[in-house]
Amino acid sequence: MVGKVEVKIENLDFLNKSNVKMKDPVKVQYMLNDLINGGIDKLQVVTDFDYTLTKQRMDNGELVLTSFGMFEKCKSLPKNYIVESRKLYEKYRPIEIDPNMSQEEKLPAMIEWWSRSGEMLKGFKLPRNEIEEVAEHFKNALRDGTHEMFRELYSLQIPCLVFSAGLGDSVMSVLKHANVLYPNVKVISNFLQYKDDEILDGLGERERMIHTFNKNETALPPEYHELVHDRDHIILMGDSLGDATMANGVPSQSHILKIGFLYDHAEQNLPAYLEKFDLVLIDDQTMNVARTIIDLVKKGQNGTN
Repeated sequence: MVGKVEVKIENLDFLNKSNVKMKDPVKVQYMLNDLINGGIDKLQVVTDFDYTLTKQRMDNGELVLTSFGMFEKCKSLPKNYIVESRKLYEKYRPIEIDPNMSQEEKLPAMIEWWSRSGEMLKGFKLPRNEIEEVAEHFKNALRDGTHEMFRELYSLQIPCLVFSAGLGDSVMSVLKHANVLYPNVKVISNFLQYKDDEILDGLGERERMIHTFNKNETALPPEYHELVHDRDHIILMGDSLGDATMANGVPSQSHILKIGFLYDHAEQNLPAYLEKFDLVLIDDQTMNVARTIIDLVKKGQNGTN
């Protein structure tokens, strides 16, 4: 580190846009300076996948699918599975994004949604290559600048944890086909289980099922903890209120800058998001904010801010 760097919010154009909201600018400024002066060797990134790494809307009007939604495009899936899965989505997705319900009120519904989804994924044949074929089509759903962000993280050897309550097979395939599944990227999610190679046997172990409101680093394998235990400066990104707790398993002295992407019911949801996230980005379909912060940390390492 070459001297101590200090930045001020009012001088950072990327944080002074009308769609960038923060409850406590003083806290954000303090945390930014903490990250910058800690340098890249202290930094890790923890991010959600659905509607965080992927866009919340496409410029061409095409629907952005979740990782489970992408899976439903596999041609071997029975029609009754697709029908029932969409019924579950239509029932539980409104609950997940309801601004008038607390996290505690939503939790039973989320557990039921994920449990029923897993039970439906049993007893039929699904060639593994079909998910790869679908992922090739949806690799362009990643936010603008995501490729550059992953490439920079790899170049700087900054660990990146992709924490998804969705379908890990889809997540891994999209990242692979987008050429961003670098060695520093770890995916924690719900993965399909097979028996007899191509016959589905549900999702991963029930007791380790990851849903919207139980994502946190306590679910990580010991080897990942060993990799990041000295990296207590964290950039966290998510699109749901539950994502704000993804780093809850790290030591209490950690410094976590939380970035929330908000699109659905933005005006109604903003107050709740401001309570959970340090920065809230409204209808921002890019990774520009995260990339700029990483760049500030990189420059701070070299004393060039």
